[in-house]
Amino acid sequence: MPKTRSTDEALSRAAVLALIAQAELTPKPGLADTRDLQARATGADLLALRWSAKALAPGFAAMAAAARRPGEPSRTLREELGAIGRCAEWTMARAGGGAATGPLHHGALWVMGLLVAAAALRPGAGPDEVTATAKRIADHPDRGAPRRPSPASQVSATYGAPGVRGEARAAFPHVRRALDALSRARAAGATETQARLDALLTVMSTLQDTGPLYRAGPPGLRRVKEGAHTVLEAGGAATPEGAAALAALDADLRELGIAPRGSAVLLAGALFLDSLPAPAAMASLVWRGPSADVG
Repeated sequence: MPKTRSTDEALSRAAVLALIAQAELTPKPGLADTRDLQARATGADLLALRWSAKALAPGFAAMAAAARRPGEPSRTLREELGAIGRCAEWTMARAGGGAATGPLHHGALWVMGLLVAAAALRPGAGPDEVTATAKRIADHPDRGAPRRPSPASQVSATYGAPGVRGEARAAFPHVRRALDALSRARAAGATETQARLDALLTVMSTLQDTGPLYRAGPPGLRRVKEGAHTVLEAGGAATPEGAAALAALDADLRELGIAPRGSAVLLAGALFLDSLPAPAAMASLVWRGPSADVG
């Protein structure tokens, strides 16, 4: 197998596994996770998310291959990535059971597609260079993009929230904050699950997440931010006080039906960047699976 093809498939595999690891991270406040597998509604959502994430693998590999051809961000590359993404989204929707998973994975496809392409353009680069390259790709317009507004774009227009597109054009600041939170929690002795939960909460505490805004307006988003901040102030998921605050936030968001999906997507982006090896090891990339321990 040619080396470049191995690298493209390794990047694709890393992206898919990051999406699945984010989905299975437990307990995520307000979001479907492994606790819901016995529940008919949310459990079906999690299973659909796993299948739809796997269905994106060929699309991610194609994006990596497309990025390597011009060698630099360009409008042509942006439009090619958009065309690949729209095909991958159609395949993903069929694999996941229809439109129910679409709002989550549309953002996931945008975030992961850009990061995969940027990583292919800058093999072996660190997160700052990869996210800066992703920004340069996202800055170009896509003439093939659908003109119809999405719920996220309507929310962004109403409340001024940047959404995942704004995150990309700012070089993914919340992905980088999540990576910093992962490093801090690991250095403090947290388990991998606890570190990932703290990274998610770090994103939730400051992100203008369009999901809560769409569901419950500014008061709902404020509830997400303040709740996440409370958990972190209590010491995060690794402390008894933080774990108790996390459980309270989860119960609150689930009761209100508020799901911070944008935060989860950006966590997946951070997990993807965190998993990338040096170029020599790219073809044999191994994912560090989530820990089962919390609190």
